[in-house]
Amino acid sequence: MWVLAEYQPTALFSLRPATATSSGGKSLIVPTPFAIKMALLDATIRTQGLATAQMLFPAIQNLRIAIRPPRQIVINSTFTKILRLKEIKTKASEKDAAMAQAQADRQWPFQKTIAYREYVQFAGPLELACEGMEFALLLPLLLQVNYLGKRGGFMQLQRTPRTEQMLPDGFTEVTASVNGAFPLGTLQLVDDFGPTMTFEHADIYNSKGIRLGTERILHHIVLPYRVARSSRGFTLYERF
Repeated sequence: MWVLAEYQPTALFSLRPATATSSGGKSLIVPTPFAIKMALLDATIRTQGLATAQMLFPAIQNLRIAIRPPRQIVINSTFTKILRLKEIKTKASEKDAAMAQAQADRQWPFQKTIAYREYVQFAGPLELACEGMEFALLLPLLLQVNYLGKRGGFMQLQRTPRTEQMLPDGFTEVTASVNGAFPLGTLQLVDDFGPTMTFEHADIYNSKGIRLGTERILHHIVLPYRVARSSRGFTLYERF
């Protein structure tokens, strides 16, 4: 049984791929399974406490998730000013002088630079579908999800989540890889919880780190979207 929830984005969405650098941050079109599951885990901790979150973690980890974005999606491209930790690459004997000069230029310990960023605007609601968890357990978590992706990508739940026996048309399962099949559409590399992921890995106060390829795995999905228009500052995708 699938549990469906519909969210209206109230701010621009942004989520860099796991392989992106800090200065060249292209954004994915949609939230990844990893981001959605972490949002559900965050909602559990905030509203029901750590003990409940630890108990529900295996169910959240094994969720099947599908999404149905709106008919049109616009990606806005821009450059923004950021602060980056300054590195002094000189001889050891010259390091103190270089550091003093950086402080005089107000470029220490951070230096001003620019970075490429993309922000996604949804022309309508984003629908999520989850399968593999009891409705009574999943419902209060979906009610508490208020952002996806990068912090600030706020979402507003539109109506009470409902259940469907079969996944409705138009949804793309993001927890399943293309597995050799390659339908027409836009290819996206998304991340998900790996089989060795535990609550301790997700706990930011625990010393266990999340390793890419082990606790955090990558796979490809194909979204039924094509580029309709593009220019230097934006790209318009339309569902077909």
